[in-house]
Order: sequence, then C-alpha cells, then structure tokens
Amino acid sequence: MTEEQDATPWAGYAPSAAWDEAVDVEGSVREPYSRVYAEIDRMSGDDLYSRAESLASTYLAQGVTFDHAGEERPFPLDIVPRVIGADEWEIIEPGVSQRVKALEAFLADAYGSQHCVTEGIVPRKLIATSQYFYRSVSGVEPANGVRVHVSGIDLVRDQHGIWRVLEDNVRVPSGVSYVLSNRRAMSQMFPEMFGAMGIRPVLEYSRRLRAALAKSAPEGVDDPTIVVLTPGVYNSAYYEHSLLARTMGVELVEGRDLETVNGRVYMRTTAGRRRVDVIYRRVDDEYLDPVVFRPDSALGAPGLINAARLGNVTIANAVGNGVADDKLMYTYMPELIRYYLNEEPILPNVDTWRLEEPDAREEVLDRLDELVVKPVDGAGGKGVTIGPDASAEELDRVRAQILRDPRGWIAQPVVQLSTVPTLTEDGLEPRHVDLRPFAVHDGDDVWVLPGGLTRVALARGQLIVNSSQGGGSKDTWVLGGVRHRASSPPPESRVELSGMSPVPQSAHPEDYVAGQQQQQQQQQQGGASC
Repeated sequence: MTEEQDATPWAGYAPSAAWDEAVDVEGSVREPYSRVYAEIDRMSGDDLYSRAESLASTYLAQGVTFDHAGEERPFPLDIVPRVIGADEWEIIEPGVSQRVKALEAFLADAYGSQHCVTEGIVPRKLIATSQYFYRSVSGVEPANGVRVHVSGIDLVRDQHGIWRVLEDNVRVPSGVSYVLSNRRAMSQMFPEMFGAMGIRPVLEYSRRLRAALAKSAPEGVDDPTIVVLTPGVYNSAYYEHSLLARTMGVELVEGRDLETVNGRVYMRTTAGRRRVDVIYRRVDDEYLDPVVFRPDSALGAPGLINAARLGNVTIANAVGNGVADDKLMYTYMPELIRYYLNEEPILPNVDTWRLEEPDAREEVLDRLDELVVKPVDGAGGKGVTIGPDASAEELDRVRAQILRDPRGWIAQPVVQLSTVPTLTEDGLEPRHVDLRPFAVHDGDDVWVLPGGLTRVALARGQLIVNSSQGGGSKDTWVLGGVRHRASSPPPESRVELSGMSPVPQSAHPEDYVAGQQQQQQQQQQGGASC
C-alpha cells in the first residue's frame, strides 16, 4: 500500500479459487469473521500496518524466533487472526481425539502382538520397512499405556470447505510455543475483540501437559521429577523447549546433564545428583541414546533406553512412534480407526496413491504433472514436488526416484488449501493455510488445545506453509468460550508466559570452543521443527 493506505484495508479483497474462510463466493462475510471484519474495517491502512510493525518488533524483542539456513529470524505472525466457529470446532475436536486414540492403539499393536498384521489390515512389510520402526524398543511398555503424550495432527480444508487430515505427527511435534506466544501478543493488540467474541483460551496447555507427564511416571512414584530434554541452543525449536520448561516449572536439560546409574536416570545439579522420572524429550530417536542408536551422538545420554525398558523412567513421546508418522501408514488410518475403535472416521484423509502398488504407480507416473509427490519420511515440506509447478527436469528426477524406491513415496491430488485474509505489502490478500491442533493424552482422556497452530504461506499462490519454506503463522481463534466484559482485559492479555524474562537469543558459534561444531550440527538436526 502507498497512496491507498488511508483506504479501508478490505478494499479490493478478492478470494481466489480456493475456499476462503472469511468471505464467500458472493463477497459476503462469513459469520465467524463478522466481528473481525468490522473491527479492521474501522481502521485505516496506516493503522493496520502500524500495528503489524509493532507486533513484529515485539516478537523480535522477545526472542520468538526460528533458525532458517543458519540464521535466527523472528517467526512471522500475521496480524489478521484465523477464526473457527464453534460448529466447526465440534467437528475438529472429536476428529483429532479419535485419530490420536487410533494412533495410540496402532503403536501398542505394532510393538506388541501385531494383530493388525495377522488380521490383514496392514501389511507386515509396511511396518518392518519403515525407517522409524525400531525393534530395539519392542517390549518397552509405558507406565500408563501412553506412547503419544503429545500429537500434532495437520489439517487442511479443501476447495469444498471440508476438513481433511494431511498428516500425523506423533514423534516430537513442534509449534505449540508459537500458539501460546501468538495468543499473548494478539490479545494485547485487540483486547476489545477478545472481550466481546468469547474466544477459547489456550494458556491451559502447559498445565495439561505437565499433568499428563506426571501421570505417565513409573509406577510407585508419587511426586515425579520431570525434565525437558533439548538438543541445545542451536536447534531451530530451542525457543519452544525453553518456554515449555519454564511454563511447566520443570528443568530444561541437555544430554550432558543426564547420566544413568544402575538402570536409573539422574540429572546433575549443583546440589548433587537428582533422580529423573519423566523425560519430555525434544531430541529425535536416533540421537537419544548412543548405546542403542547413533554412537556419535552428543545430544542424548547412554543407557536411557535400558532405563525405560526396566520401567525406571518414562520417555515422552515414546521412542519408535515414527512408524505411525510414516506417510504410507497414513493411508491405512481410516481402516485402523474402524478396526481399533469400531467407528467411522470423523476427519477424512486426503486421497492418496500408494506407489508400491503397481496400478497406482502406473497411474501416478502418467499424471506426474498433475499431482503432488511426497517422501513418506519427509518433514517441513522438504522433498515435496508439486507437479503443475515443476519443471520437466524435476519431474524426470521424481520419476526416477519413484521407480528406484516406490515404497518411499506417495502421491496426492493438488489440494487448494483454504485461504484466509493476510496482510501483505499490497494490502489484505488471501493466503493458503493449514492447521495443526495439538492434543495431550494423559491415559484417561485426549485433550485438544482449542485452535492450534495456523501456518500461512506468505507468498502469493504458494501451497507449502512450513516455516522452513518461508511460511508464517496466525493466531487461531476458536469461538464459543466464556465471554468477558469488553471493558476489562481478557485473562490471556494479563498472563505472562511463566512471568519470566524473554528467552535469550542463541549464542554465536564463535563463543564455543572448536570441538563443539559437531554437537552444533547435531543440535540443528536432532529435534523436529514446524
């Protein structure tokens, strides 16, 4: 915006061919967005841009950052919230809960009797050939039967407005810190709307997570010691690790802070050793225990897996959960929901071709320029090829990869992800979004955080929303909570996340001695990001 900045920000807003969540095809504002539309409509363009700049400055000052190609950057938060009506949430919440219960049942079965194999639901080869299936943890039984303590189920809305599951994340799903930070920032930016719209709160997350971790402690432990295990300050999600430790009131540790003695795990403190009962690990499986996995890892501690096998420590999420993240396993989830829960799936999958099946592979190879091809073990949008946007050379390379390793790939139609108004240099424009609701399982109940992380593709027409691919985020407002008087600030605008000072910025590599470069590289690789 230049000479038009004094005009209403909504001037010229035109939805694309995708389902727009704020404005319908006739140009009418959808009901959940009516209050947001009216509030922004009262602003000038200058006012909206000024608030957006203030928001970005606040995020940078507070250290709400992520690592991109070795550079620490503020995580972009768009000033226009994403709004989900109560009726929509009544579909999403039970759908996510159902999905988590089925994933939990599958993991227990995969590392147990494998009834799903013997009864013909899932091919044995699919489990055995998964990169993340570890026979070394077979027989490690969680204290309260929970392997998926925290999950992030990625959802999209298709061109018809139908919510669909895009993928499951039950290893070390990240991004919840941005949900909490986004909410604090936005509730301070728009206190009047929070007071009038009845937006469901999110700051309960840390309490819920700590309670679930405490319930997963080894049998007989009444007051468990819980720690958050981080790869270190170089990891792209370090801000999240630090924030969660503070808001839960537990210690943030690195692998060098832990040791195992006689099958028990201890952390080193200034007052001596202290036994650890629950490890909320943010370190990938292969870096967790150098005795069992990578012997060169400096991120975990020797003996952790043996201590878990003996029932002396709980590792959350459980090691080996990645077999359920496998995008080929994703294609079997509707059948697994019916098999384990005797229910119909509430949230459908995106249509998917299994490329190890000859007929499906032949069809996909004939239509590569029309489809999206993904590696089954990929994350962060890496390795994804969008056929209509790919060059002939890229399609030839993907074709060769599929023929060489058909088990390693799936294909899906191009889903026109729904769009939400987003502030750009040219004013408010539609941008594609997805949604990652986070769920916490305590053994008795699956609690779904109201809303979750909305990731937005900031470039026009871009369909990949991951932060590593240049995406940003939005605060996700779920309607239907307790309404507060507009004259008083809503509770979330008064709550400081832990009441502590901002998270420190990552140290510069030159501050470390030359022998720690390997550890830095492992820190960058050893924990998931969003």
